[in-house]
Amino acid sequence: MMAPFRRMLIPCIASVLLAAAAWGGPDVPLLTGRVTDNAGVLSTETSAKLAALLKSHEDSTSDQVAILTIASLEGEPVESYSMRVAETWKLGRKEKDNGVLLLVVRDDRKVRIEVGRGLEGNLPDITCGRIIRNVMIPMFKEGDYDGGVTAGVEAILASLAGSYAPPEEEPAVFDGGSRIMAGVLFTVVVGLFTLFVLFIRGGQAWFLYLFLLPFWLIFPLAIVGVKAGVTAFSCYAILVPLFRLWTTKTPGGKAFYSRFSVHPFFGALSSGGSSSGSGFSSSSGGGFSSSSDSGFSGGGGGFSGGGASGSW
Repeated sequence: MMAPFRRMLIPCIASVLLAAAAWGGPDVPLLTGRVTDNAGVLSTETSAKLAALLKSHEDSTSDQVAILTIASLEGEPVESYSMRVAETWKLGRKEKDNGVLLLVVRDDRKVRIEVGRGLEGNLPDITCGRIIRNVMIPMFKEGDYDGGVTAGVEAILASLAGSYAPPEEEPAVFDGGSRIMAGVLFTVVVGLFTLFVLFIRGGQAWFLYLFLLPFWLIFPLAIVGVKAGVTAFSCYAILVPLFRLWTTKTPGGKAFYSRFSVHPFFGALSSGGSSSGSGFSSSSGGGFSSSSDSGFSGGGGGFSGGGASGSW
């Protein structure tokens, strides 16, 4: 039931994105080669090497893989621009839809792998994401575009051949800006209630302690990963009760607590109250050129939005 629905839904979304993109964003360059380095981030040697590698792969499999680098998206989402390029270039054979576009945006620090419908089984979204995060972005962060693009292309071709084994990753519930927002929300909200656990007296403190246990387990795991999340949870689960016992059972702890209780905020807590209630050649406006490989053109392949994006 989901597969037919997905095949109908994604083209509709893609059409909306393409229509919106028609009002802005950079122009789609003319397809003149397998490597179109309009951003000028690749050396001549790397462009030639990649062009030969992609040609050899296409000759043996018919899969068409092309690389495009641009300077900026000019405010357009990377997904919509990538789809515009893929639909304009029509990479892959019409009857197979076996095209792949690797897009790198230099100034916006974004990268996307757009996958034709016929290759989504060999190059699924999760694999594209892992190639971007684990293979390409670490090199891009070091300014190594030659190495990052080359390693990304090799991983893409290996995945298409069924020989690429992406490294296992810790499951991430939050990514990028969502991770930061979740971290801030957790720090403010759960952090505030943790202060209540530390400084209010009576049985309600232990109730709050137990109530916060699942929050200290789930959120750190999702935000910072398994190792750091388990460490944070262990610190809360063990150190908070020890701190409370120290401030209530020992003379030094009681003296420490009494100094904090003088502060209006902590004094209110200590009174027991608690608050409630994300040939090849190609030239760009900057005069950069790519490797030459004459006679290359798209074969009419179709795309439906498969792939993944990333940023660095």
